Amino acid sequence: MGILVPEDVEIYDAEKIIDWAVKQFGNKVGLSSSFSAEDVVIIDVLVKVCNKVGIEPNVFTIDTGRLPSETYEVIDRVREKYGIKVKVYFPDYREVEEMVNNYGMNLFYESVEKRELCCEIRKVRPLKRALEGLEAWITGLRREQSVTRKDIKKLEIDVIHNNIYKINPLADWSEKMVWDYIKENKIPYNALYDKGYASIGCAPCTRPIKKTEDIRAGRWWWEAPEHKECGIHVKKF
Repeated sequence: MGILVPEDVEIYDAEKIIDWAVKQFGNKVGLSSSFSAEDVVIIDVLVKVCNKVGIEPNVFTIDTGRLPSETYEVIDRVREKYGIKVKVYFPDYREVEEMVNNYGMNLFYESVEKRELCCEIRKVRPLKRALEGLEAWITGLRREQSVTRKDIKKLEIDVIHNNIYKINPLADWSEKMVWDYIKENKIPYNALYDKGYASIGCAPCTRPIKKTEDIRAGRWWWEAPEHKECGIHVKKF
């Protein structure tokens, strides 16, 4: 791609790496946002960087059809605050119909395989469409979040998605850093966080957690920790 990657990119702070990405890729870099606490932080930084450069932020989200109402509410609040467009991608209704007709509405509770099928159809495949034509994408992944994310880098080659660049600006951030930034900058966030949720996905697959539990304990809580990914961020060989 002819992209010049700085040797010290792994010590860049969030704003610097996003600034680098926007200047390198322009509108060919997109933020995949689930409107988590991490993602609204990145939106705030991305908007500031894009305003300086003079381009429109490329923000998109995947609507699985099973999201909590609070997630839709924060999407609209973010749109209003920043005056940005958020492109929404949906799963193929024919694939959803076939899956539900074959396995039922809540198949994900029955086995890891069926839960992964549901994630594949509702999240992974729409993401692949969203990434078509992009040279890089930005995520809100943090190393502290789970055992499946402890080794992520701020800049990676995404072997799952045609070897485009994958940028994780908050890889080395703590949860406290995320919430301090949200409060200091008065950023809208998902109201479920105030009800004990720590990681928010689809409504049937997300629950509040106790203060003593791991941050990802509320996601697919019936599965072992090493399985707790939807497939978007898992390398398949």
